[in-house]
Amino acid sequence: MIQTLPQRLYLLCYTVDKGKFQLDNLQGRGQLLRAGALTELARDGLLGATGGKVVRKPGKAPDDSFTAAVWGDLPDSKPKGWLQFVHNKAHTAETPVRDQLSTAGEVAVSRGKVMGLIPTDRVTVAHPEKVRALQERVRDTVLSGAVPASIPLEELAMAVFAAELEVTCVWSREDLRTHKQALKALATRFDEIVPGLRMALRDSYLSSRAVGGGWSA
Repeated sequence: MIQTLPQRLYLLCYTVDKGKFQLDNLQGRGQLLRAGALTELARDGLLGATGGKVVRKPGKAPDDSFTAAVWGDLPDSKPKGWLQFVHNKAHTAETPVRDQLSTAGEVAVSRGKVMGLIPTDRVTVAHPEKVRALQERVRDTVLSGAVPASIPLEELAMAVFAAELEVTCVWSREDLRTHKQALKALATRFDEIVPGLRMALRDSYLSSRAVGGGWSA
């Protein structure tokens, strides 16, 4: 199965060494998944972005149900600001993507309780070695020194988004400092292709982090 960008971004947040999704990597993941879908829509020419705003373009709806739903949320006439399409439905993003991965056998979902009281879903990854390889591939996008213009949009998005959301199983704080200029160059390239989306994702993440939101299984 060829995974969608939102599915890969979901898995990217898994801490292989600890065998779980750590809470600090779950803040903003709903926004991350929607940003992944929006990136795919931009790649496929199904949205237009200009002046910090986005509009839906006519065309065949995406085959992927989650991406199609995000596409349907976009305005079809007057462009509107990116932030609402990244942020407002972020809380609904994780379950459909998780369920897709579960159906594909990539994750297993079980019911449990936090502190023996609060019901919650526990998600475990079926192939952690694949997740580690994905994380290394994302890191290599930066560490290889490749010319930003030569990097495919999806690879670019994973590296840039993981930095913007400070996903610690991909980038440590030291990494973010050490590779600041390389990451800035990649971010600039992404902004040239999909202007406005990256900053909307960052703003949404910072808003969620400030109130402790964006956590899920």
